[in-house]
Amino acid sequence: MAPRAVVLLVISLVVVAIAEARQRSTQQRPNTVVSTEGAPTTPEAAAAQGYDGGFRFCRIKFLTSPAGDGDGWYVDSPGADVNLSIRLSELTRIPVTTVGEGDPVHIVLRLTDTELFQCPFVMMTEPGGAIFSPQEAAQLRTYLMKGGFLWADDFWGSRAWAWWSEQIGQALPPDEYPIVDVPLEHPMFHTLFDISSIPQIPNIGLWLATRRTSERGADSAQPHARAIFDNHRRLMVFMTFNTDFGDAFEQEHADTEYFQRFSVPAYEIASDVILYALTH
Repeated sequence: MAPRAVVLLVISLVVVAIAEARQRSTQQRPNTVVSTEGAPTTPEAAAAQGYDGGFRFCRIKFLTSPAGDGDGWYVDSPGADVNLSIRLSELTRIPVTTVGEGDPVHIVLRLTDTELFQCPFVMMTEPGGAIFSPQEAAQLRTYLMKGGFLWADDFWGSRAWAWWSEQIGQALPPDEYPIVDVPLEHPMFHTLFDISSIPQIPNIGLWLATRRTSERGADSAQPHARAIFDNHRRLMVFMTFNTDFGDAFEQEHADTEYFQRFSVPAYEIASDVILYALTH
């Protein structure tokens, strides 16, 4: 298994270089979306052109209810989507679809979009406020039963958990598909890196202001890795509760201590999760 020092070294060496490259790319990129050869030159144009078989970060767009506890589907987007895709290409051999000067292709879609079935891995951020229509719940169930994988991340406290449990239960009734804690001995946590703990990752603002990690105080004191398995024991819904992996991806550049303490283990776990999702 790859040691943490390797992850830290690889990512540290390229953080500044990538930031500078993105800035140059933004400054130099032409206004036209399509090159003279007809190939897409922006992530948006590549996404619109369709699926090419490589990994694309797929983010689920959903409505948010005030009865739940969540800021919305767009939190950490697109920074987390882009950074995770780049790190995945560096830490694994997964082919990541890119355009231009290495810009990863990432897409946002609703659960009712047919393109959902071209995304073997999808992610939801702040699902503690998500509300599903009957059509969305039905299509999510179909997607998962066909082999899809959902990672729900960044929701905190009892109110968010109760709301999310109700919503995911519309797609996967709990009497048939119960939510359980994932033991650290599960093979997913040893796909590439050996994971020994689930970190509680705070949003960058809370960390810089207080150096605390629990966003809801005593109501979110313990991070959890939970899951729903299908009838063949395939892990199909992964939930990181009372922790914020999205900020660890998006804010990797914001603070050195934050990066070393939270971003490095977050990328290790994400690499394991996505490799598992794409091979099971």
